[in-house]
Amino acid sequence: MDHVDPARDAIAAFRDLPDDRPVMMINLVRFRPQALYPAAHPMIGKTMTGAEAYTVYRRAAAAPFARAGGEQIWAGTPELTVIGPRDEAWDIAFIARYPTGAAFLEMLRDPEYREAVVHRQAGVSNSRLIRCGEVGA
Repeated sequence: MDHVDPARDAIAAFRDLPDDRPVMMINLVRFRPQALYPAAHPMIGKTMTGAEAYTVYRRAAAAPFARAGGEQIWAGTPELTVIGPRDEAWDIAFIARYPTGAAFLEMLRDPEYREAVVHRQAGVSNSRLIRCGEVGA
């Protein structure tokens, strides 16, 4: 099963966690070979790779990410899964830090972010988003 958007129950569980402390979000992303936009979207019919659509998403989401106090603290290209399923190959991995869980949820509700996320949905074939708290926090 592929995962692109957060499930409703996962967001509900996220809301149940403390929302007043910093959170790190581990992101693992696999791109589609070709971006897949919804029929009514202006990008429909344009040839674009999933990686290119994800780049459009990152640029379009930059302002809402910054308004939420988000910062990318690490990014890399996965090379080998040493422990775990070998079929879960990822194109990019990164960690984003938010000042609070509430700030992350606020970003998801931001109208500009909601417009940007269609590019993520078009470009991503599978992903993981893992919320982490700081050790000792």
